[in-house]
Amino acid sequence: MIHRCIMIFTHFTNQEMIEKIRKIYDPLYGYVDPHITLVFPFKSSIATCELEGHIRKSIRHIKQFKLTLQGITIEKGNYLFLNITKGTESLVELHKQLYTEILSDYYPDFLKTTNYKPHLTLGRTKDLNELDEAYKNCKSLVESFSERITEVTVEIIDENEKSEIEMTIELCK
Repeated sequence: MIHRCIMIFTHFTNQEMIEKIRKIYDPLYGYVDPHITLVFPFKSSIATCELEGHIRKSIRHIKQFKLTLQGITIEKGNYLFLNITKGTESLVELHKQLYTEILSDYYPDFLKTTNYKPHLTLGRTKDLNELDEAYKNCKSLVESFSERITEVTVEIIDENEKSEIEMTIELCK
């Protein structure tokens, strides 16, 4: 079984600000670069070529788009999110299209009772006190982060939780 995730890696010109916060509060810092998850981690025996074909078919009509993130919120599960202010519709459509056909069985239970909320995770804490402290330290970040999204990436998550790129697929222009 291969442990995978499908995401968009961000490459903002001012990304170092995100990395400073993640270094302190995100347990996945150093394992995976800043990203927006489209298909949550799943284990399968789907062949690479089969997965690539599914992704290409699923997203063939989705065009490259502008993404902007700004504003930090606290979310259920002791998460600190950097919110998306532009590009949400495209991210939701990518998410929806990817979870069809061969990936439909991997749709996570937690999303069956709530809507997918695209975001960039800045941190996750052990408890609410730590989360409140993290929010107080980060809420003054008013910086906006923007870039053009041109591709979707599949990562393999190894046994040590490290991210290894399996493939990158371009969105249409």
